[in-house]
Amino acid sequence: PKMNHVFRKKLKLSITLLLLATVFSFAQLLPSGPQVLTFHSDVDDTEQPYGCYIPKDYSEKKSYPLVVMLHGAGSNHRLALRRVFGKSNAEGENDVEASLKFPKWKDVNYIVISAYARGTMGYQGIAEKDVWDMIADAKKRFNIDENRMYLTGLSMGGGGTMWVGLTRPDVWAAIAPVCPAPPAETIKYLDNAYNLPVHIFQGDKDPTVKVENTRKWVEDFKAAGAKVTYQEYPGVKHDSWVNAYKDEFIFTWFSKFTRNPFPDKVKFTTSQLKYNKSYWLEIIDKNAGETSKIEANFKNKNILDVKTENINAFSINILEHPNFNTKSKLSLNIDGQNLSVFGLTNGQILMKTDGKWAVGKRPDNSKSKNPTLEGPMSEAIGDRHIYVYGTKGNPTKEQLDQRRKIAEQAADWSVYRGDFMGRVMVFPRVLSDKEVRPNDIERSNLILFGDEETNEIIEKYAANLPLSLKPTARENASLSFIFPNGNKYILVNSGQPFWELPNADKSPFARLRSAGKASILSGYGDWVLYDKNINNVISYGIFDKDWKLMEKDKGLLKNSGMIDMN
Repeated sequence: PKMNHVFRKKLKLSITLLLLATVFSFAQLLPSGPQVLTFHSDVDDTEQPYGCYIPKDYSEKKSYPLVVMLHGAGSNHRLALRRVFGKSNAEGENDVEASLKFPKWKDVNYIVISAYARGTMGYQGIAEKDVWDMIADAKKRFNIDENRMYLTGLSMGGGGTMWVGLTRPDVWAAIAPVCPAPPAETIKYLDNAYNLPVHIFQGDKDPTVKVENTRKWVEDFKAAGAKVTYQEYPGVKHDSWVNAYKDEFIFTWFSKFTRNPFPDKVKFTTSQLKYNKSYWLEIIDKNAGETSKIEANFKNKNILDVKTENINAFSINILEHPNFNTKSKLSLNIDGQNLSVFGLTNGQILMKTDGKWAVGKRPDNSKSKNPTLEGPMSEAIGDRHIYVYGTKGNPTKEQLDQRRKIAEQAADWSVYRGDFMGRVMVFPRVLSDKEVRPNDIERSNLILFGDEETNEIIEKYAANLPLSLKPTARENASLSFIFPNGNKYILVNSGQPFWELPNADKSPFARLRSAGKASILSGYGDWVLYDKNINNVISYGIFDKDWKLMEKDKGLLKNSGMIDMN
């Protein structure tokens, strides 16, 4: 019938329009130019801002190079986006005023993103996670060329560029630190720059980041085999970024480099399993607490030479490597031992047992230290976490208020540190042990205050914990330690609050990186015991690969008279 024919035509048109609407709803509809975007952070369920530049003629049909910019101390994502395009403050304009608007600048054919990263707290822990979450968000929004991703930053952000760049070197095509102030442990990761072009900028009159320190870093990079370029500006103080980013120079320099996912030679060093991958190598198992090194080099087609240090298992992903023929055997020499591998698969595991290497299967490390759960204590506050005080033991109202106050003090990251450093914008939750839900335990690291007599959550796990503070020691001593709980951590603090500890980080930039009371635990490993009365750290250390006390620590802890060991 005619009516049915009309109805069918209308229905068909409606479906077509609906499909078109669905397609266009996923299209990138943001305007070109500089702007501020956000991503959702599961650290504290907040929306986190980041600066973003979209090229003038952006097309979803094309892939774009990505530049990641990290701001310095006292700065923000909006200023950082200006800086990387060479736009300094106007005459007489302070940073607060310069943050209000984006001036016009010359178009570049890059997606550019600039992290806020919670303000001034360095680029480790939560700030580091924010950088990677920001990159993930940008990849969802835009078509990014994975082989043309670049990293730069100034001052604190220059140090962040070195840290984020060297711990995950296979992500980047090149990095460019400007007057960098890196975390002290960055030096351990220098080998990782072997395949990474590096451009460092520095003013020779810089009162904040001394030129001698930066020159030493340049020499260290060269010694590691990195392709390093160094630009030093005579008479320039700390604002060397004005020169470094002038006339959008950094985009011209970055344009020279494309990442090679399969270099013939890879050098990789790590002190943490969370940083365990570089190009076609992955460290699967290492000695607890030790820095591990691996160097792998294709000597010829299907001939691979590997040297390791403090590594028990690693994998290779070389099926697509131009120096590997899948139809032939692989001749391996690992630490002087020859192996032939037939039928190689991606992710092929090599394991060492009693000093001998052999082809193996990926070990089950779910109960031991692994890339997700390895410690140290500072890792518990580097992701989503909740501060939990106890209600157990029939406390008086005053006692309960005191317990809550301790947890609230620990959770108060956003302390005002003056006009320059401002606040660290992290907002973790505080709950009583009775308020913690199963979903909280599953999703969050738990910072637990008290002991099995005062905190129901600690009591729940007490039988599995490797040590505890004796009741007689709780008035004048403190024990803090980290321990795995499913896929998350618990951090137990018994006795005095952990912020009574002396600060282990004596570096000149420690204050910039201090964020929250628990940052005091950085440098103390997996556990620390101290006596408050004499401000004396009795002992600290790491657990072994199976999350047990090292033999060398058991005697000392027993002799202290303060610790019960399970």
